[in-house]
Amino acid sequence: MGLDQWAGYYTDAKDEEGDSIMEYAAEWRKHPNLQGFMENLYNEKGGTETFNTPAKVELVLKDIEALEEAVKNASLPETGGFFFGSDADEHYEEEDLQFCEYARKLLAEGKTIYYSSWW
Repeated sequence: MGLDQWAGYYTDAKDEEGDSIMEYAAEWRKHPNLQGFMENLYNEKGGTETFNTPAKVELVLKDIEALEEAVKNASLPETGGFFFGSDADEHYEEEDLQFCEYARKLLAEGKTIYYSSWW
């Protein structure tokens, strides 16, 4: 049990029930400060539910730019939770920056990116 996190976008493909299929752009496990960043973003955008699946936040270019800046400046908000684990910013720094680069590409292609988590 623990904090599982992912960012993805919906494809044109459909599953057996006719729902759009999500492709994953990135996945993390127990990256609490990233969770704090995304939860703050969710709340700023008007989120009202507990930020846990099925709640998700749409990421636009300015969000990706803010995330990249926070990662580069080691300024992700310190976040804790029972299932969140300890600070993993250094461990995930390269992957976070790779995600930001990939997210820019996806946005340029017209994709809509979402972040969600489960804990």
